Amino acid sequence: MADLEQGGESKKKPSLVITIAIIAGLSVVAGGGGWLVGNMLAPPPSETAPVEKAAAEGEQKTGDEGEIVRVATEANGIVALEPFTSNLAYPADNLVRMEVALVFKGQPDPVLAEAIHQDIMAYMRTVSLQQIQGPRGFQYLRDDLKERVDLRSEGRVTNIMFRTFVIE
Repeated sequence: MADLEQGGESKKKPSLVITIAIIAGLSVVAGGGGWLVGNMLAPPPSETAPVEKAAAEGEQKTGDEGEIVRVATEANGIVALEPFTSNLAYPADNLVRMEVALVFKGQPDPVLAEAIHQDIMAYMRTVSLQQIQGPRGFQYLRDDLKERVDLRSEGRVTNIMFRTFVIE
């Protein structure tokens, strides 16, 4: 019986230093594995950043400190239309504020862009809030506007991009 009691006492609990060393080692292995997987999934960016590429191509820079490069320029075939606010058909007290950009095939036409702008404003006055609620309603609105733009431009506008869309 005395041997059993001594054998039970001879087992020591792991010391605090060993536990901390094991946790630190596992943390280093986990951090290294995360870094490795992160580099495999998202490789590091190329040497020239997109802003520097755009600046090298001669695009217009704006701003004092950050020097933001505007991608939506007429040189790129993109015309940013002026934002507008319009009331909806139902309920009439709800307003929609939109800012859209048009992607032209070839050289942009400002007269055509203004006609499309007016057409979009007129169309938004016929839409009810129930028609554009939720993601599916927004997709239907986008498809309807794209169809109207295609008809108006006779294929010269390839895409319509929503920059802002707020319902109040």
